[in-house]
Amino acid sequence: MPTIVPSILASDFTRLGESVSAVQEGGAAMIHVDIMDGHFVPNFTMGPPITTALRQRFPKVKMDHHLMIEDPDTYAPIFIKAGADCVSVHYEACRNLDRTLHMIQDHGARAGVVINPATSVFLLDNVLDFVDYVLVMSVNPGFGGQKFITRSLDKVRHLVCLREERQLSFLLEIDGGVGPDNVAEVAKAGVDWVVAGSSVFGADQPAEALRTMQRLAEEAISIKV
Repeated sequence: MPTIVPSILASDFTRLGESVSAVQEGGAAMIHVDIMDGHFVPNFTMGPPITTALRQRFPKVKMDHHLMIEDPDTYAPIFIKAGADCVSVHYEACRNLDRTLHMIQDHGARAGVVINPATSVFLLDNVLDFVDYVLVMSVNPGFGGQKFITRSLDKVRHLVCLREERQLSFLLEIDGGVGPDNVAEVAKAGVDWVVAGSSVFGADQPAEALRTMQRLAEEAISIKV
């Protein structure tokens, strides 16, 4: 069953606690936290103190941290200590992907690998047997509110086939440009976690927007063809 994961990058940072409370009311059990360093991507976001504050206020909400940074080996353990439950790192940023992913798991978090729109899924072949999840970027990383790149769904479908053929257990996540108009198509492609930022926090009622997207995703996979 696909799960909508609200991305706090699109929230009002002056009212971050209220924003997370709103999506929690709407049924969110997990939130997506984008960490950017201004080097790997041309934008800065937040550091470990935000993670710590969120963990203290929302102890039951899972936090999915997406590290868009050049030095994931240094900072992944810091975010895990601050309260991150899941940590994903970019294939493009890791000198030794196998070691980095195992390090995240050894520190007690679920480990994910991220691929940019121009990165082939074939490059992940040697980590799929132990990685916890794969995040397919459906926009170029760095900024919210971008247009969905449709060909990213071909990557999702290919990964679904690999998962079935090799009897693997990794989850599939997609991030970027997903809203009410395309969430059904995304869900039917086989995604487990659907990151949604502007489409949730940009709505007048984020809780209701989240419920609507969750309903559309569930209805899409319940339709028998």
